[in-house]
Amino acid sequence: MPTLRQATKDDIMLIHELAQQAFPATYRDLLSRDQMEFMMDWMYSPANLLKQMEEGHVYFIATHEGEYCGYLSVQPEEPGIFHLQKIYVLPGFQGKHIGSYLFRQAVSYIRSIHPAPCQMRLNVNRYNTRAVEFYNRMGMKEVERGDFHIGHGYYMTDYIMGLDIA
Repeated sequence: MPTLRQATKDDIMLIHELAQQAFPATYRDLLSRDQMEFMMDWMYSPANLLKQMEEGHVYFIATHEGEYCGYLSVQPEEPGIFHLQKIYVLPGFQGKHIGSYLFRQAVSYIRSIHPAPCQMRLNVNRYNTRAVEFYNRMGMKEVERGDFHIGHGYYMTDYIMGLDIA
């Protein structure tokens, strides 16, 4: 059974290291190497992780049988809307239902800080069919889609999916 703990600023290097395993494995067939390197720096450099935490991203780190196996982050976006910014399972732990555990824990965390009805949203690469199917199984629905410029001529081609939380 996985366990989850809220990360602190002391965990920034750990999150950075976990991302170096999870992010390239997830996107190696979807993004160019240059775009992947740009996005790794943009999202996971220690300085940018610190900035995210200071801006309200709450990170959680998961372990399974004593080993780090994944992470997630949630950010309040606007009143009644929370964004699941990141949810990743390390390659060696996929297929063990850790992703669904992390997803449920994100919903539980949002309920704990916002007991009124609200919505959780996330962006997912439209071409990451495995992830899109996972989020559909978890009850999420597409609410919009877009091509979002992230700099250096790169775009995120995403679905924005939402889940109503009662």
